[in-house]
Amino acid sequence: MQIDTKRRADARLAKIEGQIRAVRKMVADDRYCVDVVRQVQAARAALAGLESVIVEDHVDTCVQHALDSGSPDDRREKVTELVSILTGKKK
Repeated sequence: MQIDTKRRADARLAKIEGQIRAVRKMVADDRYCVDVVRQVQAARAALAGLESVIVEDHVDTCVQHALDSGSPDDRREKVTELVSILTGKKK
C-alpha cells in the first residue's frame, strides 16, 4: 500500500472508529432508533469510502504490476481478485 493511501486510510479509520463509539453510546443511552440507524448508515458509508481508497490503491499498485509483468497467470489472478471483491464473492 502506498504511503499516501495508508495516511488516507488511517484518517478514515479514525473517523469510523469515532462513529462506532458514538453509535455504541447512543445505544447505551437508549437514543431514538432512527437516529441510531442514521449513524450506522453514516459509518457504513465511511467504510465504503475506505474500501474504495484501498481498491484504488490495489489497482494502481498490485494490479498494474501484474499487467506490466507480462505473465498471463498473474494478470488472470488479479482480475479474478478484483471481480470477486467487487461482486462480494469469495475467490
